[in-house]
Amino acid sequence: MDAMRLVDGPAKVSAVLLLAAGWLLPAPDVAADQIRLNSGAVLEGKILKRNDKMLWLDVGPNVLAFNLDDIDLVELGEPYAPAATDSDSLFHTARELPELSPREQAKRVGPAVIKVATPRGQGSGVIINDKGYAVTNAHVIQGETNLRVTAWLPQDDGTLKRVVIEDVEIVAVNNHIDLALILIPEPGSVGRFTSALLEAEESIEVGQTVFAIGNPLGLERTLSQGVVSTTQRSFDGLTYIQTDTAINPGSSGGPLFNTKGEVVGITNMGILLGQGLNFAIPARYVKDFLRNREAFAYDKDNPNAGHHYHQPPPRRKFGVAPVLKDRSHPPG
Repeated sequence: MDAMRLVDGPAKVSAVLLLAAGWLLPAPDVAADQIRLNSGAVLEGKILKRNDKMLWLDVGPNVLAFNLDDIDLVELGEPYAPAATDSDSLFHTARELPELSPREQAKRVGPAVIKVATPRGQGSGVIINDKGYAVTNAHVIQGETNLRVTAWLPQDDGTLKRVVIEDVEIVAVNNHIDLALILIPEPGSVGRFTSALLEAEESIEVGQTVFAIGNPLGLERTLSQGVVSTTQRSFDGLTYIQTDTAINPGSSGGPLFNTKGEVVGITNMGILLGQGLNFAIPARYVKDFLRNREAFAYDKDNPNAGHHYHQPPPRRKFGVAPVLKDRSHPPG
C-alpha cells in the first residue's frame, strides 16, 4: 500500500515528513494497527503497549510514543492470535498482548460474551473457543436442563447479529467453586463465534483497571469499569477477586477482563447492601476446572451431577449444633 494513501488533505504534509524520517511505513501484508492523530495524520504499525496516558507504536525501525491527548482514534488490525497456547485446546492463553482502553477492548472481546437463560432466570457467560464451549456460573443453571443462549456474531459488514440458540448442552458443573461448562450448537451460516482468551499468568494487582461485560437485570451487553480492590478475599476456603466494578443480578457468569482483553475472572456475586463490593472467581480456578472437567461431568439423569464438596458436620458445643449456612445459591 502506498503510504500516501493513509492520509487525506493537509495531513499529507505531516505524512511526508514522517515518511522521510522513516516513521511512516507502507502497511505490511497483514492488517496493521492504526492511529489517527488530532492533526489528521495516520500511522500504522503494531501497538506494543498502552496505559492511561501514553501509547507505544512499533512502526518498523522505530518505536514511537504518543500522548493519548494527541490521538483522535485508535483502530486495531487483525485480531491478535495467541503467541502461546495452553496445552488444553479447550481454552487459549496468549502473551505480549497490547494494553488498550476498555472501550477499544470491548470491540474485540465483547462478542465473546453471551446471555444464558433458563425457565427460572438468566445470567451471563463467556465463549472460550470457536467450537462454542462457554463458561458461566453453576448457580445460573442450577437445577435446569433447558438452556437458551443469546450470542452476538460478527458479520462481514462489521455489525453484530443477535442470535438466540436453543438446545445448549451442559458439559460439566462444579458447585463448589460455582462454575459450569456449556456447549453451544454451531450457529451455521449466520456467523462464527468470537472467543476470549484466559489470563496466561496470574498478574493482577490491587488498583489495576478491569472491566466486566454482562447482562445485568437483562440489560444486554452492559459494560462496567472499575479497579481491583484486592486479589485475596477469602470466603469458605476459596479466594476471590474483589472489585468495585458494578456487578448486578444477571451479570453472574460473565467475564471480568483486564486491559489486555484477557479474562482474569468470572463474576459471581455482589453484596446487595454494600456499594462497590463485588467479586469474581479467579482465572486460575477456571483453568483448573476446565482441565479437570471430566471429574465434574454432568449427567442429565442425575440432578446433582458434578462433584459437590459438602461442609463437614459441625462439632456440637454444649449439646447444641449450630445452623449450617446454605451456599447453594450465592448472590449475584
